[in-house]
Amino acid sequence: MSDLDLEPLHAALHPLVPQGRTALLPALQAAQAIYGYLPEPVAAEVSRLLGVPLADVSGVIDFYSMFYRQPVGKTVIQVCGDPACGLAGGDAVLEAVCRHLNISPDQVSPDGAYSVERAPCLGLCDHAPAMLVGERAVGNADPTPQFGVPASPANWLAGDTPAPQGKAYGTARLLTANCDKGRPTSLAEYLAAGGYAGLKKALAITPAAVIAEVKASGLVGRGGAAFPTGVKWEGASQADGQPKYIVCNADESEPGTFKDRILLEGDPQRILESLLIAGYAIGAFKGYIYLRGEYAQAYRVMLDAIEAARLAGFLGENILGTGFSFDLELRRGAGAYICGEETAMFESIEGKRGFPRVKPPFPTTHGLFGKPTAINNVETLCNVPYILQYGSAAYRRYGTEKSPGSKLFCVSGDVTYPGVYEIPFGVTIRQLVFDLAGSIRHGNGLKTILFGGAAGAFATPDQLDVPLTFEDLRAAGLPLGSGVVMVCDESRDLRDVLTRLGRFFAHESCGKCYPCQLGTQRQHEILLRIAGGAALPGDVERLLDVGWTMSDASLCGLGQTAATAVLSALKLWPELFEPSAAAGR
Repeated sequence: MSDLDLEPLHAALHPLVPQGRTALLPALQAAQAIYGYLPEPVAAEVSRLLGVPLADVSGVIDFYSMFYRQPVGKTVIQVCGDPACGLAGGDAVLEAVCRHLNISPDQVSPDGAYSVERAPCLGLCDHAPAMLVGERAVGNADPTPQFGVPASPANWLAGDTPAPQGKAYGTARLLTANCDKGRPTSLAEYLAAGGYAGLKKALAITPAAVIAEVKASGLVGRGGAAFPTGVKWEGASQADGQPKYIVCNADESEPGTFKDRILLEGDPQRILESLLIAGYAIGAFKGYIYLRGEYAQAYRVMLDAIEAARLAGFLGENILGTGFSFDLELRRGAGAYICGEETAMFESIEGKRGFPRVKPPFPTTHGLFGKPTAINNVETLCNVPYILQYGSAAYRRYGTEKSPGSKLFCVSGDVTYPGVYEIPFGVTIRQLVFDLAGSIRHGNGLKTILFGGAAGAFATPDQLDVPLTFEDLRAAGLPLGSGVVMVCDESRDLRDVLTRLGRFFAHESCGKCYPCQLGTQRQHEILLRIAGGAALPGDVERLLDVGWTMSDASLCGLGQTAATAVLSALKLWPELFEPSAAAGR
């Protein structure tokens, strides 16, 4: 490697060098785009140019799954193997692609053109089974062509299949009014539909009044924690220290979740307007959008939207002549589910491995770069323009008193019409699944619904009339989480679903704390035994012990919820875990 040409690297990194360590992820992404992987001389040169110790650069490369130290194919094919795609035939897709290329997973084809790997959820659950061919998404790639999509791997790799088009459906359109085109809404279209009216109203009142309106709306976080948005903003606004930051968490990586992708690709200006309002409210002059690395299409859409907004005067200095200045930076992750945890995301933006921080202190006082920070996910933020434009009272006309507004639900699995559905809080599970999503596919009966994502719990058919609200789901023992509604018909073996969930958490644990690092591995091993008909006496007790240990002792939400679905299944179907259960299938 001594004759490696580093001049292209110097040219690519020249704009990033002044930023120092915080530019490490963009620098490594630029380097890998040039060389295809990150050999030691490239890592060393990145280290020298940014002034980051080589050991730290190496640690970051090894932490993120989308960085490669060894040569890979010119095009990396990622085939999703998590539950929604698994139910739809993802394993058969992986086998078909490998057979077509005559290689095994994680191998490079003899001509160096391709390598194939099994990927965690790609956020394409509405088009399962799905894959990425380089940065090009391929959906409905079923070797048994039940959707009218070409069934040959040659078609998938050549780009002969139509790109998956994300649309939103439902009975409320507070957030998704512009997400029905199957393409991004332009700035001109957004303005014609009333876009940026919320920002104009916000800038005409005080930041405290903006926060008061958001608090009055009852808006809470839509990423799973359900923390009151106005309270979070108020905490950041009142905290000592400058500068302050607003961060949009667009690292949507929870298996079964794809709602933020629909908003990012369909209505990018709404997200920018939301961040401008939030920045004004808390006194921030800069924001970051942290987007998951697999969302290449959303990344391109957001880059274009930011440039259009800047050219139109909605970003930058003296916005709309009000004296308010605000700008944004778009960051792309590199394949680490843990970076969806807020403090791990801060670490990643700062150019470090995405390890979660111990709390307190909390982000509102000590967040990004140690400064006061408000961080919200995409769906949460997209509520804000409506609230400011029409007022909190109008917003509260949707939903229920304790769960005001609307919610995006990601319906996938064994339903006729998978997709994102925006509905007012209070609609029942039955109405969502059987009326809006077209009932169970192929006329089969319902076995269960996984609610809340990989860290969720299972609903049974006798819970179909539970209203979809925070309070009613909580009373039923079901987490709202990130809005995942993954349907399994009566033909499904839930041991397979649980094993895939176990593999996901074992793969994504960052390893910072032992309860999660070891617990997720042990949980996966036990689930593999059970699914393979080789359960050992005491495995149920081991699952319970590992699950409660992770829940009680893990540092962050990943480990604290990694056993939630398994514990839910143990309670509902203990017979699945008996040593003779899998063997008698």
